[in-house]
Amino acid sequence: MLSILIPTYNYTCYQLVYDLHLQAERLGIPYEILVMEDGSRSQVDIIANHKIAELTNCQHIQRKENIGLAATRNELAKMARYDWILIIDSDATVEAPDFLEKYCSYMQQGKVVMGGLYHQEKNDNPHVTLRFKYEKQADRYRDAATRNRRPHSQLSCFNIMLHKPTFLQILFDEDCTEYGYEDALFGVELKKRGIDILHIDNPLRHDGLDTNEAFLHKSETALRTLKKLNGKMQGLSHVENTYKKIEKLHLAWAMRLFHLLFAGLIRRNLLSRTPSLFLFSVYKLGYYATL
Repeated sequence: MLSILIPTYNYTCYQLVYDLHLQAERLGIPYEILVMEDGSRSQVDIIANHKIAELTNCQHIQRKENIGLAATRNELAKMARYDWILIIDSDATVEAPDFLEKYCSYMQQGKVVMGGLYHQEKNDNPHVTLRFKYEKQADRYRDAATRNRRPHSQLSCFNIMLHKPTFLQILFDEDCTEYGYEDALFGVELKKRGIDILHIDNPLRHDGLDTNEAFLHKSETALRTLKKLNGKMQGLSHVENTYKKIEKLHLAWAMRLFHLLFAGLIRRNLLSRTPSLFLFSVYKLGYYATL
């Protein structure tokens, strides 16, 4: 009935698997939970995750080399035994006691069902202020009603259920070997093929917040990925769309110059305890302009 697929990299996800396992056992459905270490280097996390294999219908799979999130999700889906797959990121936390039950009730209503995500109301860690501020702003638009207005452009595979035969027709784009855009590209492909996405309010809490420096690095990596995709996003990237408008005005040179002159100053703000999301947007646009 349901294969739950969890890719992980240097993260302990035993509690997540344990909570999902308990819910599946309580439902009494045929299920499996597959966790794949994508070349994890942290022995602490790997050893903690070893206990997953002790749980009924659960597997802990280790890959020695890192192949990226897109390829790992694809590999897990090909291994899955059941016709419905539930893809969950390893830094999620289950709080709703009926999380799996709710997904099961939607199996006949759509080929792609997305549950959503949210974050804690407060976070006192001064080292994750940029990511936390960014995510809390995005949380305002993550309810199902808002996501259903533009279903394909609001796709996140942090917590999503799909009909396996449908997924295997598309798969994630393995050109996304680094961080960023594999989810958005999957949404583009679903739209091209006329496959509907049903957004529901069945969120998981996202707990794996990056430090300011790590998030800034990830954002730069994602922008390099966007550049390599060379138009595959088909107008769904705000940064790419804005840059094209600047190019049409013949002002791309000014954007590059601005970034070269002020990037260091902006970075100091973004790495501080009080980062500006406006400056973050300016930084990303300037960085993209220099690629």
